[in-house]
Parts: sequence; structure tokens; C-alpha cells
Amino acid sequence: MSETTAVTVRIAGPIGTLTLSEPRRRNPLSLETMRAATAGLRDLAADPRVRVIVIAAEGPAFSAGHDLTQLAGRTVEEERIVFDACGELMAAVHDVPQPVIAKVQGTALAAGCQLVAACDLAVAADDVRFGTPGVKIGLFCSTPMVPLTRVVGRRRAMQMLLTGDLIDATTALDWGLLNQVVPGADLDATVQALAERIAASSSATLAIGKRAFYEQIDVSEPDAYRLMTETMATNAVTCDAQEGITAFLEKRDPVWSDR
Repeated sequence: MSETTAVTVRIAGPIGTLTLSEPRRRNPLSLETMRAATAGLRDLAADPRVRVIVIAAEGPAFSAGHDLTQLAGRTVEEERIVFDACGELMAAVHDVPQPVIAKVQGTALAAGCQLVAACDLAVAADDVRFGTPGVKIGLFCSTPMVPLTRVVGRRRAMQMLLTGDLIDATTALDWGLLNQVVPGADLDATVQALAERIAASSSATLAIGKRAFYEQIDVSEPDAYRLMTETMATNAVTCDAQEGITAFLEKRDPVWSDR
């Protein structure tokens, strides 16, 4: 377990949870918080016990986005430091080998919405809202648009970005920002069950699959097939793939190498 003022990291069984812990401030993604979250993700990634990572938050908001007090009256060099840290956090979500699930209990705005979109999976309470309202304060949500466009598509992302309007959880589910919407009282149990189902698989295989997904998603179809053909061939000769195939043929449960 490791903690900072704004971020708490804990491990329970195969699941590591990184929690944004400034509920009174609506969990702003300050420079310090983003750096702590990036470090926390990397710590969880390096722990052999952890097979799934959950990003959660305390209080009524998942995250209100960037800490605007850190963006007022700064030089462009100082602004770059903040947004570079944001990019590093979002990259870490993709770079860690474990699947990352966003557990969204409250409103996620701007960079908070970006963090949800960057996660591999996202489950939210049914009263949650999402938005990229930067346009309303003269700061277009340019970095949030990167993962947002990739999960909800061009037209819907542009609507959110140009209007700054918030969408409810049902709409976010329909648009592809979320995988599942549940009553708030069921959120913890739902995410726990999802994480446990994923953690039942081989961690080595999950890491191969996650990396492969992001390698193929934005390349041409011929290039994607070329990359994934090689990925499947090299995956097939790993010890866990051979164990899984053999176990299936022998009609028994596989025993993964990380167990």
C-alpha cells in the first residue's frame, strides 16, 4: 500500500486499486496528483500479485478535471509541464500490462472524462454525468478529445467538445464511453466481479492481448493482420497458451504460470 495526499494505492488479492482521494476539491488532476497517479500505476504494474487495476475516486465527483489554479497566470513553459504530466498519466494507463477499469461513482469532466476514456474498460453509477466543458472557459478540451474521439467517434466527440454539454450515464453507455451502467449501490460489487473474471485468466496472456489491441487499432487492416498474425503465432507457443490448449483438450481447468 502507498499513499499521498491525493492518491491512495492498495492491493487486495489480484486487484490493485488506485483511488483519487481529494473529495472536497472534487478530485482535481493537479500536477502533483497526476504524477502520483502515474507512479502508482507503475508500482501496481510491477507487482506480480496484481492482474487487474481499478481506478476509483472518493466523494461526489470522479474528477472535475485539471486544477485550474495551476493554469492561471502561467507561462507557456509552465503550462507544458502540466499537460505533459497529463499525457504521461494517460500513456501509463495504456502502457501498464494489466487491464485498467475505471470505476466511476461521480461526475467526470474535462481531464476527468479523459481519464475514463483512456481506461480499457469503464463502469459507472447510473446518476453520473460526463463532459468536456473547457470550451465554456476558453480552454478547448484538446487533450481530452484524444481518447474521447477514439471511444465515442467523431460526431459525438465533436458535439461534446463544441457545446461543453454534459451527457448522462445512459447516453455515455450508448455512445461507447462506458461498458456498463449500474445503480450506485451496485457499483462496487459490479466492478469487483468484472475484475475477478478478468483476473481468472493468465496475466501473461492478458498483457499480450492488451498490447496487441492498441497496436492494431489505429493502423490499416492489412497492417493490423500482419501484426496480429505474428502476435498470435508468438502467443501460441507461450507456456500459458500451450497449457490452456492442453487443458481444453484434456477437459480440465488450466493452471496458469502466474499461479
